[in-house]
This record gives sequence, structure tokens and C-alpha cells, in this order.
Amino acid sequence: MAEKKEKYVAQTYPGSDKVSDRRKKLMDKTKRLIKFRAIPDDNLVLLLGHRLTGESYVSVHPPLDELVEKYDPIKELVEPTPGARAGDRVRFIQFTDSVYYPPIAPWLRSRMYMSRFRGCDTVVYSSRQLLEMRERDLEATSKLLIETEVFNPAKTAVRGITVHGASLRLDEEGLMFDARRRYRLDKETGEVVYTKDQHAYVLDLPIPVGRPLTEREARRDDITYRWDVAPYPSRTEISTVLGRYVTGRIVSGFNPELTDEVNRVA
Repeated sequence: MAEKKEKYVAQTYPGSDKVSDRRKKLMDKTKRLIKFRAIPDDNLVLLLGHRLTGESYVSVHPPLDELVEKYDPIKELVEPTPGARAGDRVRFIQFTDSVYYPPIAPWLRSRMYMSRFRGCDTVVYSSRQLLEMRERDLEATSKLLIETEVFNPAKTAVRGITVHGASLRLDEEGLMFDARRRYRLDKETGEVVYTKDQHAYVLDLPIPVGRPLTEREARRDDITYRWDVAPYPSRTEISTVLGRYVTGRIVSGFNPELTDEVNRVA
């Protein structure tokens, strides 16, 4: 009798502490992200700054259904995204995340994007994350990223240019520094409002993106190991693994034949 094969379950991240569980959830596409706020579609389009509300999507090629191409088995296996099927141009959104109790970080965004989204290209910088997709796919994905738990209006920002400020001290309202002053805290409503789009062009009307999370909520959703949230389970193990990475990168890059030696030392 043939043995029954167990269903494969992806291990998105190791560990079982508070921070690792949080990281696992964000990278696991089967886990639903909690919705914190609602952003109207027209406001989202204005915030992205790629087209006007009501304007048609710009195409860079005819819809796939109208193209006559040679047979390609890959095209039979991979279902195109709505934007790719329509021939949309590629546009982008860029987020920056504060170092002070962020709900997500640039390096984790990359892993989450690749796990949860299709038809995307992403780049990790020091304090920001660029996401490129077909335009209508980008709008749908941006809506998810801004409306859910991975966006804290005080510690996360949409910035197409002049992105710096993630590691600077928060201002008197608890907001992350922005040299372009794209957003501010509306003291009457208690919500953060954007007065400029991600490219720093002034908007006709401010766009509210919800209230900042309290410090208690921010600590609860923090994905960073730190002494007042969750310390490393084993600093010795972490240091050993990181040391092996650094040694391997330098030694193996200099002479690939030394890779086995690095593994023996580790």
C-alpha cells in the first residue's frame, strides 16, 4: 500500500516568539491582513499621482486577448494579472518605515510582496521599499497595503521622492520626519492627512489615511527584535549565523574553493 504523502506547508519564518509569529503572518499569503481603515479609490489614485481620477489606463501594448503570438507553454501555465492582460504600463509606489516600532520593515516588505502578490518587481533600499506593477494591479495592491495592519500613518509613509527620515526622531505629533511635508496630523479629526501626493505635488483636497496607532498598539504590531518588545531568543545563535554569512560572503567571494572551509568552521 502506497504511503500517504503529507501536504507541504511552507515555513515562511523560523521561531515561535512574538516577533517571529508576526513575521510569519505577514509572509503567509493564507493569512488575512486585518483592515484598519478605508481609502476611497479616487483618493488612492490621487495619492499615487500617476493618473487623474476617471482617466483611462495608459497601455503599452494591445490586450493579450487581441495579440496573435507563437505558442508558448508558459503562457498556458501562468494566468496573467488583470493589468498584464489589459496591457497597462508599469507604475510604482514607494513606502518608508520608521525604525521606531514599525508594523513592517523594508526587508520584510520584499518577502511579503513576493509571497502575497503576483506580477510585481520590488527593490529594497536602506529605509524604503519600491514596488512596481502594472497600473491597475498596483492600485489594487496599494489599497490593500494602506488600508490594513501593515500601515501605521505615523510610522509608515508613501514617498515617491525624498524618502529619507526613517531613522530620525519623531516630531512633536509622533509622526515620522518628511522633508517634503507631504502629510500632517489633523487635530480636529485625529487623523493623518496627506496634502501632497507621493511625488510631493500639492493636492486640491487633503486625503485622510486614518489615525496613528497608539504606542501600545505600535509595540504590539512591531516586527523588530528589541529589548522592550521581544529580545532575541538566543543572541549567541544569531551572532554565529550572522558571522557565518559575513565570513562566507568575503572568503567565498575571494575564492569560491574556500566555501567548504567556511562550512566546516561554522
